Amino acid sequence: MSTPDLRRWWVRLAQAAGLLAMGLLALFDLRFGAPESLAALLFLLVRMGLAVATVPLWLPVHRLGSRLLPLAALGLAVVSLAVTAAVVLFSNGSYLFSSSWGLAESAGLIGVVFVVTRWGAPRLAPWAAVAVGLAVAALPLRSGTESLLVIFGLLQVLAAAGAAGVGLYLRIVAAGRERAIALVRAEQRAEFARDLHDFIAHHVTGIVVQAQGARFVAEQDPQRVIVALAQIERAGAETMASMRRMVGILRDPDAPPDAPLAPLAGVTELEPLLTGFNGTANTPAHLHVDGDLHGLPVEVSTSAYRVVMEGLTNTRQHAPDARSVHVAVRRTPDWLLVRVADDGASPRTAPARGHGFGLIGLTERVRALGGTITAGPGVAGGWVLDAAFPLRVAVAR
Repeated sequence: MSTPDLRRWWVRLAQAAGLLAMGLLALFDLRFGAPESLAALLFLLVRMGLAVATVPLWLPVHRLGSRLLPLAALGLAVVSLAVTAAVVLFSNGSYLFSSSWGLAESAGLIGVVFVVTRWGAPRLAPWAAVAVGLAVAALPLRSGTESLLVIFGLLQVLAAAGAAGVGLYLRIVAAGRERAIALVRAEQRAEFARDLHDFIAHHVTGIVVQAQGARFVAEQDPQRVIVALAQIERAGAETMASMRRMVGILRDPDAPPDAPLAPLAGVTELEPLLTGFNGTANTPAHLHVDGDLHGLPVEVSTSAYRVVMEGLTNTRQHAPDARSVHVAVRRTPDWLLVRVADDGASPRTAPARGHGFGLIGLTERVRALGGTITAGPGVAGGWVLDAAFPLRVAVAR
């Protein structure tokens, strides 16, 4: 089961557990808060209604930064506090119709505190959490003002504070991960920009040199001028095509202009890469190439090289017991297919979990070219990293 599927199952399990707990507490309220008068029946219906009203707030998975969520929580807290105040004011100290203050409502409001601190809009969430916490603290006063009920109120405040703490912690963790992913994406855009700079500089330099040579040989050998012009046209077309393909993946405008330029490394340089890997790792790597790898679009070639590099790095770090690594690169008329597979027996989780930002950045790079990339356990064991790059789409862009 993949990580997103596992996360969805955990969310569904938590939702089912929450609904079950709410149902059991509602039965408790019905059992020990049985109406003995019209006023008690009305109070019971109000309690049940407020408990049910909390479910649409804490049950769904909300959008981060939602403004509607804290506003709805504020409204619910105001209604709950108003009901508590009405019970205290009109009970005349007897509290005969409020023997159960509403445990289902208490649980629902605590769940609301969690979701508000986890997903609510930053400016409204603290106020909504405080208001709901006050409503939770005041609920036991519906049954009286004895010291035991005050203690119950304090315990419910502690539970609400714990829910708020958990929600805030998860929010901070998610925000930190989003910032790390954004940094990886920015680094990938910068790599694209450097690759594009090197590629264009190379072709433009060739165009200038050929144009200068053509000017000198124009009178002596016109046929050579035609050949030079054809080469200039081809180099210019390749340069423009590469610029169109990569125009959406630009360097961060805040990046320093003198950033060091990395040399281009493509699939034609895979043999030196594997030679270096075999010299530093105990696991031998074998390369199998099917098709001509020359003439590939520069961004496809460099991205395929990085896929192989990521696969080899993953094997070195996470599969020390692997006996071999197989790197396969196949070119078809429409696709460039890359696979890195090892036979390591060590259990591994998907690199996208935890700190696996190398694969996240590589995924951004591959998807920017219209390709796909997957990583996971192989059918016969080990670990397999697959990537597919469309060639005709890249040329047509």
